[in-house]
Amino acid sequence: MVRITKSVAEERLGNVSPEKRFWCRDGPYIKNLQELEAALEQMTEETFHYHVDENKNDFSNWVRDVIKDEKLSRDLQKNATRARAAKSVAERIILLKNKSA
Repeated sequence: MVRITKSVAEERLGNVSPEKRFWCRDGPYIKNLQELEAALEQMTEETFHYHVDENKNDFSNWVRDVIKDEKLSRDLQKNATRARAAKSVAERIILLKNKSA
């Protein structure tokens, strides 16, 4: 597990390169955790369940593979609801912002 240093926190809070952005079924591209939180809060249940079902979790995979945050990825894997996923992302952002201050 990676220790969360100031530089790690800043990197995880930053924007990903354009080719690594997450595309949501309903249109928006997500380039950082703050946009992921906002998208989860606003998307329809239908869109959420397009990306998350019993066989896959696109948000968890993107956070693990692109953002490189294993803990948040594991937390998202456990979240079966859009509201809970948004809360997990919000809580992680707070922790990362505190570490980057």
